[in-house]
Amino acid sequence: MVTLNRAESRKTGRTAELSPADAERAEALRSMKTLALSLLIAMAVVFAVAFALQRQFAWLEYVRSAAEGGMVGALADWFAVTALFRHPMGLKIPHTAIIPRRKDQIGSALSGFVEDNFLSADVVRDKLDSVDIARKAGSWLATPAGAERVAKEGAAAIRGAFTVLNDDDVQAVIESLVRKHLLAPPWGPPIGRLAERVFDAGHHHRLVDLLVDRAADWVAANYGTVTHVVTDRSPSWVPNFANELVGDKVYIELSKFVAAVQSDPNHQVRESIDKYLKDLARDLQSDPEMIARAENIKGQILGDPEVRDLARRTWTTIKHALLDAVNDPQSELYHRFTTAVRDFGTRLVSDEELAGKVNKWIADAAGYAVATYRSDIAGVIEDTIARWDAEETSQKIELQVGRDLQYIRLNGTVVGALAGLVIYTIAHAIFGG
Repeated sequence: MVTLNRAESRKTGRTAELSPADAERAEALRSMKTLALSLLIAMAVVFAVAFALQRQFAWLEYVRSAAEGGMVGALADWFAVTALFRHPMGLKIPHTAIIPRRKDQIGSALSGFVEDNFLSADVVRDKLDSVDIARKAGSWLATPAGAERVAKEGAAAIRGAFTVLNDDDVQAVIESLVRKHLLAPPWGPPIGRLAERVFDAGHHHRLVDLLVDRAADWVAANYGTVTHVVTDRSPSWVPNFANELVGDKVYIELSKFVAAVQSDPNHQVRESIDKYLKDLARDLQSDPEMIARAENIKGQILGDPEVRDLARRTWTTIKHALLDAVNDPQSELYHRFTTAVRDFGTRLVSDEELAGKVNKWIADAAGYAVATYRSDIAGVIEDTIARWDAEETSQKIELQVGRDLQYIRLNGTVVGALAGLVIYTIAHAIFGG
């Protein structure tokens, strides 16, 4: 940081620190002040010499008049420029030090000017329409560097979010959502409606086929089990050879029955299963007893401990999966996200309709924000200036425009000299001897 010189520090009552840019402006301002003062001193020297020798050399009267006008113009413009920022020579002359005295009014006026002339929905829309943000953003996003930058910033945002979020709070939110949207509504009617559509469309037939095939496989592989069941349930007085004949007969009939169900898509058993499932789906929607049974099953499956455990496991899984993905640039999720960003950027460039929609959305959003918060946005200017110290405000403004204002002093010197010369010439021509 750079500080003001001693003279300027005494004027402000403190040593103000300046940024490198402001330090450069301060140096340029000092140079211009030195130039303006040097021109004034030069005019004074010329005036003194011309005044002293004008009786010997008549033409020096013209030089004296020009120098005299130049001094008057230089002093008048020095006073005008200085009066904007401070009291000239420390004298509290009325209507001087305008900026320090009227800092708050200037801030309010500047805030109102910005609000009325810049923070207008129409102005913002016109500017955004001419910029075509969608295509420019799309061109950047379509590049590998742009997509990679978005992916990195997104990964940083996710890591930051997980750092800020409290696990217990998130789990509590998930648990409340589960209770509200999963447990509070009755399960029977929605499950019944879904099942009815599935059964009406015949999507369950493949499952029935699978069950029948598994039953046939089990029967084929468990001859001993079937015959043993028959033998165990036979009276003790029945001879063993009779039990074997009956067990063998039961196994053969069971095998034929399963094979028939397996081979015939219109078998009575299949039709019975269809009827049972469809009746079950309708009962789940309208039968109070069946709905109550479904609610009882829901309560057994998802009690309080189960819901809390579900919320914990859900959040842990999501958190670990996302962190692993964002921390590994080679992960599938990271790669897919980067690819999606590039594809979206390419579409913004090539798809005129999509680009138009995005531009309209941006313009609508910006227009709404400006129309709704224009006073708050402009108020930042007024509030910021109000918090500034009066002398600091004067210093800031002088650093921004002071160098240009010094040209007023230079021009005043030159114009004053010309005006003095012209006035004296006219006066001498009219009244001179």
